[in-house]
Amino acid sequence: MRKAIFIGFILLGTAMGLLASLQEEWSTRIVVTLLGALVGTAIGGGLSRVRRQQPTGAVAEGPPGDGTTSKDLAANFWRDRGHAPFMKPPNAEPGRKMFDPDQLD
Repeated sequence: MRKAIFIGFILLGTAMGLLASLQEEWSTRIVVTLLGALVGTAIGGGLSRVRRQQPTGAVAEGPPGDGTTSKDLAANFWRDRGHAPFMKPPNAEPGRKMFDPDQLD
């Protein structure tokens, strides 16, 4: 049924574009007809999906518990310092100046 509504609006837009440009040259008729089809496609696409519903309990961002959803990242922002799980850079502990060439231990 959705496909029929979609195609019907494309045909309706094409017909309206052709009727609006009956007294014009062929090049103008083609352009206006294509614009009518484009508008019909946009309207038909919007109206044919009006009743589409997501199934209840669907997870939009990924499986629960993997820690990479935006909700998980926001909840653990202060603990992880803004990095995703397992993507944290290593700490510079054993000695804060371990890569400083002047301060070798």
